[in-house]
Amino acid sequence: MNSEAIAKDKVDAWFAQWITLQATIHTAHDTRSGMAQQLMEEAIELFEQLVQAAGDEVLPINGVERLAFIKAKPGQYACYRQLDELFKETKKRTARLRIQASKS
Repeated sequence: MNSEAIAKDKVDAWFAQWITLQATIHTAHDTRSGMAQQLMEEAIELFEQLVQAAGDEVLPINGVERLAFIKAKPGQYACYRQLDELFKETKKRTARLRIQASKS
């Protein structure tokens, strides 16, 4: 595990980008503007960059399968919700890994 890659200031930047995208995606779904899929593709790329930078250890349970589900139909609202959960769980996991690393 790359402790530097999961430093709070590093991962918080990824999650701040997600919060911005999340609000835009939510609005796109609410207004049915047709932009949700494109925005979701950006968000998926953001999540993959986060995992690549921080390491596979940050992936939540069934993360690979869940990401495959999201990538199959990124325009669906269910996929947006699933990606939101992946981001939340990844944030918790990085915090847990940081605590474990600081204890060792």
